[in-house]
Amino acid sequence: MTFGFSDRLVLVTGGSSGIGAALAQAVSDAGAHVTITGTAPDGGAYDALPSHARYLPMNLLDRASVEAVADACPKLDILINNAGRTAIPEDFDAAIDAGLKGTHALTTALLPKLAESRHDGGGAVLSMASMTAFWGSTVLPGYGAAKAGLLILTRSLAQAWGARGVRVNALAPGAIRTPMTAAFADDPVYGPGTASRIALGRWGEAEDMVGPALFLCSGAARYVTGECLSASGGYMIADS
Repeated sequence: MTFGFSDRLVLVTGGSSGIGAALAQAVSDAGAHVTITGTAPDGGAYDALPSHARYLPMNLLDRASVEAVADACPKLDILINNAGRTAIPEDFDAAIDAGLKGTHALTTALLPKLAESRHDGGGAVLSMASMTAFWGSTVLPGYGAAKAGLLILTRSLAQAWGARGVRVNALAPGAIRTPMTAAFADDPVYGPGTASRIALGRWGEAEDMVGPALFLCSGAARYVTGECLSASGGYMIADS
């Protein structure tokens, strides 16, 4: 069993920052050939992209751009669905269309290529879920609904695609400090209040998601499919 990714072809959506960038850099460091997506027309719009990664523009709300990304990957071993859509105030329809429907469109378009993977563990799909998939969010109900839908989609595709050698799993991060959540993590009330609920006593960092993600995408998890691994630092087990 190995966590090496030598010569694997990996696509990380939303890989230009935060958790997506950390995962893209990690699989690249482990020997993979990585492609990332972002919403900007070109990678020059971002401060620092993962090294050695190919950049493709994609907007999950635009099916033509989703199809273009699928077409730009003639072969693929691993798909990491990290991209989604959040905004305050929230556009509920856009959150569902991007985070669930757009993710489904890209994943199903890439199935034939994932099914051709001959690496240990076969083709692998990892979709990033969220704690909001389990108990919802008064601020981001569309985001939470999309993430909850991803859990059922993960199970459904795992059942449908297992015979073709493709594993489908999800990873649900807890409170992770990223550029998107920094304002909450740094808030003098909300930040410490959230940390106090976490068994490990701190907000997570994007790099804390690397180990769980690499495991689920690797041959070490060859008999794991249709599952969601919560990586919340103990947030999920809080008694209040």
